Amino acid sequence: MHQPAGQPGMYRLTTHPSIDEIPAADWNALAGDDLPHLRHEFLAAMEHHGSVGERFGWLPRHLVLRDEQDHPVAAAPCWLKYNSYGEFVFDWAWADAYQRAGQRYYPKLVVASPYTPATGLRILTGEAADRPARAAALIQGSLQLAERLGVSGLHWLFTSETETGWLKAQGLMPRLGCQFHWQNRGYGSFDDFLGEFSAEKRKKVKRERRRVTDAGIRLRRVPGHNVTEAEWRIFHRLYEDTFDKRGGLPTLSLGFFQEIGRTMGEQVLLVLGEHAGRIVAAAFCLVGADSLYGRHWGCFQDYHSLHFEACYYQGLEHCIEQGLARFEPGAQGEHKVARGFLPTRTWSAHWIADERFRQPIGAFLSHEIDAVEDYITEMMTHSPYRAADPNAAAGATAPTRA
Repeated sequence: MHQPAGQPGMYRLTTHPSIDEIPAADWNALAGDDLPHLRHEFLAAMEHHGSVGERFGWLPRHLVLRDEQDHPVAAAPCWLKYNSYGEFVFDWAWADAYQRAGQRYYPKLVVASPYTPATGLRILTGEAADRPARAAALIQGSLQLAERLGVSGLHWLFTSETETGWLKAQGLMPRLGCQFHWQNRGYGSFDDFLGEFSAEKRKKVKRERRRVTDAGIRLRRVPGHNVTEAEWRIFHRLYEDTFDKRGGLPTLSLGFFQEIGRTMGEQVLLVLGEHAGRIVAAAFCLVGADSLYGRHWGCFQDYHSLHFEACYYQGLEHCIEQGLARFEPGAQGEHKVARGFLPTRTWSAHWIADERFRQPIGAFLSHEIDAVEDYITEMMTHSPYRAADPNAAAGATAPTRA
């Protein structure tokens, strides 16, 4: 059921409690081809198999901006959230402050890809020439929706740098984070890439890769449409086991993975580690037109350096072979620096309804930006490259479209 949320300018904003209400062709035309985690098929599989919804506190409220002919001209994946799980931009301290003050922090509105801390566009407009105007209307509409619903706030997560600027111009407060990403500088091979490392760091990577080979482990990279049902079942056991070991909640079902393997298999990559003909480890990645996104990993028993091989080195080789420009291997992890992933700025933007909380949260974010900038500078001193990477010397921001 479409729910009007104000009429910013010449546009009309509708909200949708299911992605299936929106034709896949319309959504994907706006999302483009480098954001597999925002494809209609990806979000639909989450809804179809219970990975989002009331159980996990992610209620779809997807936004579609429509022109006077009712054609979709912009969209955003939006959720009514009853917790902060699976966002990777941590606001539990804010929720605690609300609780101590006798106020409700939940529900809130969040624009994001669930359980996916990947930088990219959140204001989906395709290649429209008037993207800034459409973005302004979409942002205005989202703020009107937040006010109408009476939520505590509106949070746009892992936005591009350009979008963050637009959101800031309309009163949202920017928040700076840091991940560790890799940029492809036209490497012809993995050895070509390692050639830019210092001798000590290069030897360390080669030693790690050799340990995996010496353990008798063979790695295979399998596109999603070629993954067998048995392989998906083994991977999902590994996925669940990883969350069990870390005390987390495995929200993605076997059916979800099987569905995206069928519906968007060309943008799914499974790295399988085999020992004596048996799968002992696996890593799950998503593949964009120009980027690789590392997501989930698991192993049945510990093998020295196998995590680095399956989650990083296989992905790097895939990027080099396929000519992909960058690799985001997931959130956090300072150990990634020694393996060629350099500190990279990530952004989010936040609107807080209650002025009593807006001002202290804004002050916190301002101080936090200074602290993150200092952290980026410090982490750059540990770069394994013999010369500083020009794309990350000051903490690169992932490439974006204006």
